[in-house]
Amino acid sequence: MADNKTKILIIEDDPFLLNMYATKFELENFKVLVAEDGEKGLKMAGQEMPEIILLDIILPKMNGFEVLKGLKKEKKLSDIPVILLTNLSQKNEIEEGLALGAKDYLIKAHFMPSEVVDKIKAVLKSK
Repeated sequence: MADNKTKILIIEDDPFLLNMYATKFELENFKVLVAEDGEKGLKMAGQEMPEIILLDIILPKMNGFEVLKGLKKEKKLSDIPVILLTNLSQKNEIEEGLALGAKDYLIKAHFMPSEVVDKIKAVLKSK
């Protein structure tokens, strides 16, 4: 039975935000995978091969920058687009995230969940 839903991995340690985004993406017909810490997220990315990853930066066990470095180091994972979704809004943090290979850097407080979904769809279209 073929499942033609786009697979998204959300790596976020805030249970409220994780549920909110998971629900939002499910309503938009995505297959949602979730991880509550960076280590689990990196491992899950390797096992599940999602089409796109929504990644928080401040995470337990391994921060988002470390996860991003790990993804970009792995040949089979390096092409998966990663969008950082975080509360860190310093210019140097944004620059570091983009320099490490993130497709976009979204500051949680500035985006409604529906806008995040639109951003994800735009990145997937441009893939």
